[in-house]
Amino acid sequence: MRFSILPAFILLLPLGEIAGFVVVGRALGLVLTLALVMASFVLGVVLLRRQGIDILRRMSSQGRNGVMPGRDLLKPAMTVIAALLLIIPGFLTDIIAILILIPPVGDLVWRSIAKRFVVVRGGFSAGPKPQSRDGNRNSKVVDLDEEDYHRQQDRNSPWSGKHLGD
Repeated sequence: MRFSILPAFILLLPLGEIAGFVVVGRALGLVLTLALVMASFVLGVVLLRRQGIDILRRMSSQGRNGVMPGRDLLKPAMTVIAALLLIIPGFLTDIIAILILIPPVGDLVWRSIAKRFVVVRGGFSAGPKPQSRDGNRNSKVVDLDEEDYHRQQDRNSPWSGKHLGD
């Protein structure tokens, strides 16, 4: 999906979902419509718990190691996306989720996104890079352990012997 149509999609999706609720509600009635929405929510939660966050961690680690996530990660990743779409109340997102779970559609999606993956590898360095808490190398923050730092009382300080609230 191109980024130029993404805002239109995000704005029109709720209108489509409302129209879907009206159409399904007229055809099946209020109770069955709400039961379908709740069933899709439960199914989405079950799928998400089954796949878990593990797949996202594996994809992230492969990306950090400079390896393009392979087809073996595609099916679980597509299942996670489908689960998230099932959790969102509405019938259009449920239809999209069901389509994502169909294997030929997953293969089509893989072919369309595999060519867009870009693996970037950083330069080689002989030693470890210094890390700072805020990611800025020029930061004046020094990170010490408890045993590396100790405080000495300065008797000449105007703050010596005072506590907060005094």
